[in-house]
Amino acid sequence: MGNMILYHGSPEIVQKPEYGRGKPYNDYGSGFYCTQNIDLAKEWACGENMDGFVNRYEINPAVLRILNLSSEDYTILHWLALLMKYRRVRITGSIMRQGMEWLTTHFLPDIDRFDAVIGYRADDSYFSFARAFVNNEISLKQLSYAMKLGELGEQFVLKSEKAFSSIRFISSEQVPNAMVFPRRKQRDDAARAAFREERDRDDLNGLFIRDIIRERILPDDPRIR
Repeated sequence: MGNMILYHGSPEIVQKPEYGRGKPYNDYGSGFYCTQNIDLAKEWACGENMDGFVNRYEINPAVLRILNLSSEDYTILHWLALLMKYRRVRITGSIMRQGMEWLTTHFLPDIDRFDAVIGYRADDSYFSFARAFVNNEISLKQLSYAMKLGELGEQFVLKSEKAFSSIRFISSEQVPNAMVFPRRKQRDDAARAAFREERDRDDLNGLFIRDIIRERILPDDPRIR
């Protein structure tokens, strides 16, 4: 496996990512969040009324222990368990509370064993889709469908000191907000509209979080694959 090119969208140029910095309530906790998709990095770089920068890096993934949540070893519920642990979630009922507890107890990967994590990025719209599932509003099938809307893409997150010492800065590029904000909004609006349409279809035979709790479904259950 050769070197990998990663991009990090930011309001500033980041030549040397610092281990230990970063918000603890991001999708996978504190870390340095990157993507292999430069267009997504451009969107992440800019605020609503702010230009930004795309920073370009090189890293050798072969020397790192990587948790790839898209591999067959994991399901969308493993990703969701991480989200429930690290993101700030407003609990609106007992089913949601019990669902979060079940996921974090039985599906939470031990990311401290890894140098980096590859997985979905839950921006505002996709976080609302995940929250709808834990609140028993949509089925697992509907959640899986929702996560494919809008070309969400994956993020590559540096977690360990080894990962931070392995990344090498190459260059940066300024990104005008006016160039990317309309595209980001269009993608988000389209994803939300498609999700509302899917949510309004009653999945009478689907697997909901209530079923997962009641039937004590675990990661090896074929119904979640």
